[in-house]
Amino acid sequence: MVSLLAGTVCGLTFAQQSPPVRSALDATLFYQLLIGELQVRQGSAGAGFSIILDAARRTRDPELYQRAVNIALQNRSGDAALQAAQAWREDLPQSLEPLRYLLQIQLALGKVEDAGKTLTASIAALPPSEQPGAIASVPRIFARVPDKAMAAQIVETALQAFLRQADTASAAWTTIGRMKRDSGQMAAATEAALQGHAASPRATGPLVLAMSLLDTGDSRLLRLLDQAVPALEDPELATGYARALLALHETAHARQQLQKLGSRFPEHAPLWLLLGLIKFEKGQHAAAEQDLKRFWSLTEGRPDAAPDTGARTDALLALAQIAISQRNAALANQWLDKLPADAPAMRVALRKADVLVLQDQAQKAREVLQSVPARNAEESRQKLMLQSQWLREQQAFMEAHSLLRTALTQQPDDPQLLNEIALVCEKLGRFDEMEQSLRQVIAVRPSDPQAYNALGYSLADRNVRLGEARELIEKAVDLAPRDPFIRDSLGWVAFRQGRIGEAIDLLESAFKARPDAEIAAHLGEVLWQAGRQDEARKIWRQGMDLNERNTTLQETLQRLQVRP
Repeated sequence: MVSLLAGTVCGLTFAQQSPPVRSALDATLFYQLLIGELQVRQGSAGAGFSIILDAARRTRDPELYQRAVNIALQNRSGDAALQAAQAWREDLPQSLEPLRYLLQIQLALGKVEDAGKTLTASIAALPPSEQPGAIASVPRIFARVPDKAMAAQIVETALQAFLRQADTASAAWTTIGRMKRDSGQMAAATEAALQGHAASPRATGPLVLAMSLLDTGDSRLLRLLDQAVPALEDPELATGYARALLALHETAHARQQLQKLGSRFPEHAPLWLLLGLIKFEKGQHAAAEQDLKRFWSLTEGRPDAAPDTGARTDALLALAQIAISQRNAALANQWLDKLPADAPAMRVALRKADVLVLQDQAQKAREVLQSVPARNAEESRQKLMLQSQWLREQQAFMEAHSLLRTALTQQPDDPQLLNEIALVCEKLGRFDEMEQSLRQVIAVRPSDPQAYNALGYSLADRNVRLGEARELIEKAVDLAPRDPFIRDSLGWVAFRQGRIGEAIDLLESAFKARPDAEIAAHLGEVLWQAGRQDEARKIWRQGMDLNERNTTLQETLQRLQVRP
């Protein structure tokens, strides 16, 4: 039942065709089957179908019913296929096979309510041990129903009996929750996840469903997962939970989960990679190096320990970058030499260029970046952006500007190029050109909140045209009301306007939604100016823990002459 029917539904041909084979035939049946098959071969499929179906009903032979269904499906006659499957079901009520055909044919014909009734019968006919797996396959079977809400309701009705059975309740709630989620009914999906877990606390289906719903913000899901995931002997699930938390920018929470996991499953390589990358992103290079080396020692020469070559690539590139930050070119090259052949060429070239700069070979570094192959226009753009970003990192702003200006002569309205040159112009102090570029992005993409935010924040940060800055940022808020960085910008412009209370509220809200070093820098400064120095220091310390190398945070502390 997990695979209710082989093949496809769209073309209505989803079962392998094979003429019936009988070990004993009387003459009448033999000639009847022969005539039926000849009719099909000569193009009279309807006549052949009727003859074969009549033979099936007289003999109650399941292979003949299957042949009749297949003839109808081959000739794209859904109604005839349905007729044959229904006859098969009526004549052989104990057989599972007609139910499997009937369910898929009903779905293909859009008879979703009938399919719901067939679904109930199909699952009930299975041995109890197979029912949970069959229930878990239902969302895939109903995936092509256009009306997702209707499909969810029909499946919920079809599974009512299984919600009341201990062995199937968790699977049934999980399936209902998945279909509710896919139809946009998030509250109902959340309730289903909670009910599924209550029915079977050690089942993984409800927990995976709960992870997929975390972005709804329902705190009950976090509490459920925090309690349930560590209790299971499933490091893959626990690592998946940490990844889900990272996707929500719950970095500290994810790190906490991974550290607990590491003490229980020290040989589970993926958790050390994830933990190492978190620390690497925070600028905690010594701790990151330790975790990443542990990942590498667990996986080197053992593809089964980390079958994803992308994971090994991420680890090696991060280790190379750490070596570069330590000014150890030889070690960086050792890590880069271990990269798999299919590692992304642009990312590898970037790290190799950084090593060459360490070795005072800046011109050769540029040549490495220029030599990266680009197979199409999109890769050419990515290559150009990579070169510009690298030049910015090297503070070669004039070279980056020249590169981008040349590209813009070919693509004057490219939003990516315009955003990138705006960043370069800001570093060069060419604020008029930066503003012109960002306004051009707004003209090309009037619904893009980031351009409004970038321009508004730039004005606020320079403490000029604050009324206009606020209008721009409020427009960005309208377009992306949940973006914490845009909320940070609004808080910053409120601070510049002297609206300290409003600024604190906005920045605290932004920092709660997305703990980030740059937001911490802004919030700390506003609290400092409000006379709340102890709170400011606390926020700055949190920001340092998030990313001690953040330039905005470092500049703020230096300007205010504060050590948190």
